Amino acid sequence: LLLEELLVLGEEEAVVSTQSTGEQFESYLQEELKIKRNLVTFHDTRIHVCLYFLVPTGHSIRSLDLVTMKALDKKCNIIPIIAKSDTVSKSELDSFKANIMEELQNNGVEIYTFPTDDDTVSEVNREMNDMMPFAVVGSREDVKIGEGVLVRGREYPWGVVEIENEQHCDFVKLREMLIRTNMEDLREVTHKRHYEMYRRGKLKQMGIADDGAHGPVSLQETYEQKRAEHLKELKTIENEMRSSYLQKVSRKDAEVKKKLNEMQVRYDNLRKNANEEREKLEEEKKKVVCYAFLESPLPSIRYN
Repeated sequence: LLLEELLVLGEEEAVVSTQSTGEQFESYLQEELKIKRNLVTFHDTRIHVCLYFLVPTGHSIRSLDLVTMKALDKKCNIIPIIAKSDTVSKSELDSFKANIMEELQNNGVEIYTFPTDDDTVSEVNREMNDMMPFAVVGSREDVKIGEGVLVRGREYPWGVVEIENEQHCDFVKLREMLIRTNMEDLREVTHKRHYEMYRRGKLKQMGIADDGAHGPVSLQETYEQKRAEHLKELKTIENEMRSSYLQKVSRKDAEVKKKLNEMQVRYDNLRKNANEEREKLEEEKKKVVCYAFLESPLPSIRYN
C-alpha cells in the first residue's frame, strides 16, 4: 500500500507525526532550492495521506483525537477510520459515524474529501464521502469458510468477519479510494495545498516575497540582506562588548588607584610614626647616658 507514502496514526504518534511531516516538507524544499535540482529523480518522502484510527466508543470522539487531528489537518490529508468496527452493532456504527462527522465539523477539523469535479469518478466519490468515516476490521489470519475457501478475516463462535467483504466492513472501499481512484489527487492536494503553505511560510522567514514591494525577490538579494543584517548585529554586539569592557577596566583602574592611595597614606603614617619613635628613643638614650655619667664616681688623682 505504498507504505512510504502513508502515515497511519493513533494518539501515541501525534507529536512525532507533526514533526515528521515538517521534516519531509523541509527535505523537499531544500532540494527545490538547489541550483542544480532534479525533482524527477528525487525520492519524495512527503506524506500524502494520514489514516487516523479512532477508538470505537460508539458515542463520540475523544478530546485528544480532536486536538491531534486539528494539529494535523494543515499538514496532511486526514481520513478518519473507525478501528475494530466489529465490536459495535450496525445501528451503533451508523450513529457513531454521524456523531464523528458532526463533531469534526463543529470543531473546525478539516478532513480530506474525495473530489467530485471529475465526471468519471464524481458519483462514486460522492458516495464514499457520505460513508466517511470508514469502518474497518483488521486481521493477519486466513480462515476457512464454506467448502474450505480461505479468506482473510476474524473467526468468532458466532461466525467469521471477512476483511474483504463489503457487507462486513469498508476495507475494500477504502483501498479502492486510496490506490485506484484518488491516489493522484492525494498527491496533488499534498503538493498544491499543504506543501505550498509550508513553503510559503519558510520563504517568508527567509525574506523572499512574491514581489519587490515587501522585500527581495531573489536568493542572492536575500543572502546579501541577511548577511548585512548579520554583520550589523555582530557590530552592535562588538560595540556593546567593547563598551562593557572599557567600563569594567575603568572601574577596576579606579579601584586600584584608590587602593594605592590608601596604601601610600598608610605607609606615610607608618613612616612618620617610626621616625617619631626613633626620635623618642634617641632622646631616651641620651638621657640614659647622661644619667649614667653623673652617677659614676670620679677617678682619684694622685700627686707625687
